[in-house]
Amino acid sequence: MEKLRGIIRYQTKEYGRVQVKLAQMLDSRGITRNRLRTLTGVKYDVIDRYYKGSRVEMADLDFLAKVCYVLDCQISDLLEYQRPEEERS
Repeated sequence: MEKLRGIIRYQTKEYGRVQVKLAQMLDSRGITRNRLRTLTGVKYDVIDRYYKGSRVEMADLDFLAKVCYVLDCQISDLLEYQRPEEERS
């Protein structure tokens, strides 16, 4: 069995982070945030927050499902786990 690590005392730099890749996905397909708003019915400020990757502390699974459906992509195209700096070396 793998050794599991608790994270209660860890900080983000110690356990990594999840990067939102909506900007890369939209930019690579030439789709604007406003167009995504029209296609999904999601408020622009929600899309903008995910696009900028700022203030996204909890993932909205309904929003992500809508984006995956509209863009015909996988969740891994939108979110990526990044290991802590010391583990990437």
